This record gives sequence, C-alpha cells and structure tokens, in this order.
Amino acid sequence: MFFVKTAFLCLLISFNAFAAQQDASTTEVSIYSKETATFYVKGRVNGGKNTEFMVDTGSGYATINTRVFEEINDPKKVSFIKTVLAVMADGSNISMPIYRIASLNIGGNCVIEDIDVAVLPGQTRNILGLSALKKVAPFSFLMEPPTLILSHCRVAG
Repeated sequence: MFFVKTAFLCLLISFNAFAAQQDASTTEVSIYSKETATFYVKGRVNGGKNTEFMVDTGSGYATINTRVFEEINDPKKVSFIKTVLAVMADGSNISMPIYRIASLNIGGNCVIEDIDVAVLPGQTRNILGLSALKKVAPFSFLMEPPTLILSHCRVAG
C-alpha cells in the first residue's frame, strides 16, 4: 500500500510539473469576431503600426496588403524570396511575391521571427496563415472566450 501511495504521489507531482512546463511555454492571445464566422487578432509587422489579421488556417501564407508592406519595407528587415502562383478564394489565379519579414507581433505578447509572407495588392485584409502559425505550433483555437493559445513565442518586450 505504501508503494502505491508513493507511486501515485510521484505521478501527481510529475503531472503538475509537466502542466506547469506546458503553461510556461504557451502564450494566450485574445481574438475577436468581426464578421460572420471570421476571427481577427491584432498584430504589428516589423515593429510598425498596429493592424489586424484574419486568422485563417486554410491559407498557406500569412499575407499583408501593399499598404502595410510599404510601411515596413526596410531592406534590413524584409527580403524578397520568390514569386508564386496562388489560387484565390474566388478560384482566380494571381502571381504573388513572397517576402521574409523579420518579425510579427501577434496580440501584443507573442513575437514570431523570420516569417514568409505574401503581399497582396490593394487594401485587402491581412491574413494570419500557416507560414506564421506553424512557427507557433502546436497551437489551439478556443471559442469561449475567443483565444489563440500559441507555443514557442518570444515574449514581446
């Protein structure tokens, strides 16, 4: 009986240590609904102005519009990678440049570095897609309250 109690206590301590370690390595970011079934998060690209990103796990790349790109286009923090042919939500094809940006701050408290982003023409919405989200994987999407739980963030400072 002593052995069973000791083993249970060790297991309980190990689980609590594991849970504390998991909590220490995750970051919660508030998200908000703006339109039907779409969620957004606040963000800043390369330390620029605050903007918003639609959370879209179906998008292969994080995207920024040309307005945001023009604000952050600094050769020390942005580098051209390639051009890709992308299929848009309406089924059309578009040629998109892909750039590597130095950082993306998500929600004010999670900084992700060296992210590939597509630049979309005009004033289209910015998208938090898989090129950014895979860097903070594993991640969770909670509905109540709307929250992203991200791993491997550098804490904003």
